[in-house]
This record gives sequence, C-alpha cells and structure tokens, in this order.
Amino acid sequence: MMRKYKYSPPFIVKKMFDRFIWESKTRKILFTFDDGPNPFTTERILTELSGYDIKAVFFCVGENLKKHESLVKYILEEGHTLANHTLQHSKLTQLKKIEIKQNIIEVNEFVENSFGINMEYFRPPYGRFTASLNKILVDLGMQNVMWSLLTYDYKNDINIVKFALNNYLRNNSIIVFHDSKKSGKIIIDSIRYTVDAIKKKGYSIGTPAECLK
Repeated sequence: MMRKYKYSPPFIVKKMFDRFIWESKTRKILFTFDDGPNPFTTERILTELSGYDIKAVFFCVGENLKKHESLVKYILEEGHTLANHTLQHSKLTQLKKIEIKQNIIEVNEFVENSFGINMEYFRPPYGRFTASLNKILVDLGMQNVMWSLLTYDYKNDINIVKFALNNYLRNNSIIVFHDSKKSGKIIIDSIRYTVDAIKKKGYSIGTPAECLK
C-alpha cells in the first residue's frame, strides 16, 4: 500500500485538502508537464503532443519563462495552458506566507505583462505546500492543481514510467511529466507509452478545459 502512495496521493490527504484539484473532473485523462520551458525538451514535447492532438498544462518556473520567451510563445501557439510553478522552483515549506504570495504574484504579473495571459492554475514544486496556500490562491483567484499519477520520469528510467502507468493509470488521472533535462532522454518514449496505455485501457485524453473546469 505504501508503494501506491509514491505514485498517487492517499485518500486522506485529498480529503483534507479537498479544494485542491487532485483528479480530472471528468472521465478523461489530463497531461501536465512541470519545470519548463526548457530548450532541451520543450520543442520535442510540443511536436509529439501535436501529433496526437493532445492539449496539456505546462506548469512553468518563472525564471525559465523569462529566459525562454520564444518557447512560451510556442506553448501558447500550440493551444496549451500555461500555469504557475513558482519563480525559482521553491519549496513552499521553506518560505513565509508573504514570500509564497509574492513568489506566485511575480510569475503571474510577468506572464500577464509579456503574453496577456491570466494565470488560473498553480502547482507547488515537489508537491510540498503549506496550510496557507489555499487562502493565498483564493485571494489570487487561482486553483491548486496537484495530481493522481506521478510518473517519476525525472529518474530517467522508462521502466519506472511503465510501472507507474501499468499499475496506477485511471480514467480520471492527472499525470505529471517533466519538461526538463532530467527527463529528456525518455520523455518522448514516456508520452508514446502513455498514449498506448490509455488506448489499451479504453480511456480518453481530455483538454485542460474539460478536466479542470
């Protein structure tokens, strides 16, 4: 049972923080990508998703957004959803409440000023959050999107990804992949294997609008 919680958060945690989004709100699977944009992986991910007509949520780090604006434009041009993953990939448990709020606001303001996008969604790095996060996000008009399936693609071992999908994929999964060098060698194979696994189980892939609204 403990092994399961490595891949999918326990029910009690979801119950305690029930204002967070843990699973797709419809019987469709949502693809999400953390930590980008990244020159080593983002373009390849976007090309692969385009081939399947998959729309995903990209939880981006503010510093990476600022460094790679052309990749941000590419994400948006492809019809994907941009979301906030803090300014510097910070652990919220190491920040004060005011620091957390300012961290989120700075990313939101940059995206709005640079791309005219109003950020609706947030995900805390490492999945670590504080009790104050929900109030902060409510004040900012945002939602915290967690996950129900962690692929561990950042370990760069496709067999770990396959194990996660074979055992814990559900018809309402929110899946976490990583748009980073850590997952770079296996990310395309991970996407392809995931699509095949979804088809074999007779499940469907949803859009962010379908799965999060």
